[in-house]
Parts: sequence; structure tokens; C-alpha cells
Amino acid sequence: MPAIEVRQASKRYGPVRALDGVSLTIESGEFFGLLGPNGAGKTTLISLLAGLARADGGSLCVMGYDVVRDYRCARRALGVVPQELVFDPFFTVRETLRIQSGYFGMRNNHAWIDEIIERLDLTEKADANMRSLSGGMKRRVLVAQALVHRPPVIILDEPTAGVDVELRQGLWKFIRELNGAGHTIVLTTHYLEEAEALCGRIAMLKHGRIVALDETANLLKGFSGVRIRVRLEPDDLPAQLVHYHAGDEGALRLLQVQDYAQVEEVLAAIRQAGVRVLELEILQADLEDVFVQVMRAQ
Repeated sequence: MPAIEVRQASKRYGPVRALDGVSLTIESGEFFGLLGPNGAGKTTLISLLAGLARADGGSLCVMGYDVVRDYRCARRALGVVPQELVFDPFFTVRETLRIQSGYFGMRNNHAWIDEIIERLDLTEKADANMRSLSGGMKRRVLVAQALVHRPPVIILDEPTAGVDVELRQGLWKFIRELNGAGHTIVLTTHYLEEAEALCGRIAMLKHGRIVALDETANLLKGFSGVRIRVRLEPDDLPAQLVHYHAGDEGALRLLQVQDYAQVEEVLAAIRQAGVRVLELEILQADLEDVFVQVMRAQ
């Protein structure tokens, strides 16, 4: 049974078409990435899955439960970490998690709450009022709230936005363990290196449509390329290399070629032009390069 199944989902907000016939299947146990620029439709799709908005057309299911007809079951199967820092300022961290448990009808959940608090490094703040926490600590509580009812499917909407490196590393270690235990993880993030390292499959959205969907390794392979970062003296780029020019990074020229065979062509052209190489770095294409190419192509 798929963890998430979306069929021809569409949603409009006035004249804006937020989702335009999106179809997507995420299998149980996957670590799945949902990427796209701002306004691509990622948060709208998450809102439809969580029952916070209703699709104009199509259908969406979580663990086989239709999000409209079987709302309670679908919502119980889903944990969502929202992008915004939403919290009740009148309760402590522990009280917040106990109340969240009550929303799902869970009693005697204290042991699991204590474990989540410990794993997310919230022990020292467990009895602190929510309004007294830093932004990073509040983000940890949002993750804890999403996990408190032990959902099989967890959606993380920009979970590490604005948090420190230590929290980011600790959070991903915990999430990897949850995924290893069988939980399905869906991640949206603007940190593409995170998606590349964590996600087995990735979908890219633009203007409410899926414009790329494949295993991460296949995306990297299909849009493979090599970047050359070079500083020259004199600084003028030889004429035969202008069509490789992909931009500048300070004093460094950035060249984009298809494969390593073309790297030798670039170096030969530099030698023939009598230009001296002061600095040179060769980089394999990463997910950021793939993302940029896909978005430009569309």
C-alpha cells in the first residue's frame, strides 16, 4: 500500500492555479524529497494532504485513507512539521505535547513523550514556557508535536529553516532512525544538499506541476555535467570558451561542460590563448545544478 497517493490533484486560489493536475505515489518507507521554488505548490499539496484545504479536483490518500472521506484515519496516519513557527504561548513544552496527544485520543503517552523530548534535546526546556524558547527550540517542539501520535507518515516542511548546525545534524540523525524503523518521510527544503544526501527519490514542482520525478541518483546522472572554477591571468576569457561561461564567483570564472573530455578541451584552449591559470577547481554536478537546469528548461 502506498504511503501517499495523489491523483490529478488541482487547487486554485482565485486566479492563481496553485496545483495543476498533480499525480504522485510515495511508497511506504521512502525518504522522499519535494522541491521547487517559492510558489511552486509544495505547501498547498501538504495542506491538502493534512486536510487544511480541500482540492478542487482529483483525490489524495494517506495510507489508503481518502483525506476527505476518511479524514480522521488519514489525519491520524500523518504527522506534519509546518514551515511557520506556530505555538501556544500559555503552556510548557511537556504540556504542549500532552495536549497534542489528547487531540489524537492518546492516553498514557508519557513514556513516548519523554523519549521524544530526550531525542530532540529538549530535556532542559521540558518545563519551560513555549514563549520563552528560542526559534530553534520552538522548531524542535514542532517536530516533537508531529511525532507525538507515532504517525507512519511524516511530512517535514522546511524543518531546518533558520536553525543552527548542531540542531540540524541532531534532527537528521533522529529522522534517519525513524525512516530506518519504517516511517515514510516527505521533505521539502531549500537546502538542496540535504535533499541530495537524504532522499531516495525527488519530485520537482513548478507552477503547480511536477516537472521532474525520479530517483536522486538518476536525476544526477541524467543531468550530469562538470563545472570548472578557474582564475586566469589576464582575466579575459578566451573567445572559444565564451559559450561554456556559466557566471562568475568573485575573481573566479565558472565554466559548465558536459563531461571530463571537454575539460581537456577547455584547458587546451587556455594554453593556446597564452593565458595563465592561477587557480583551478573541477566540480561534479550536484542537485543544485540539476534543479537549476530543470527549472530553466521548464
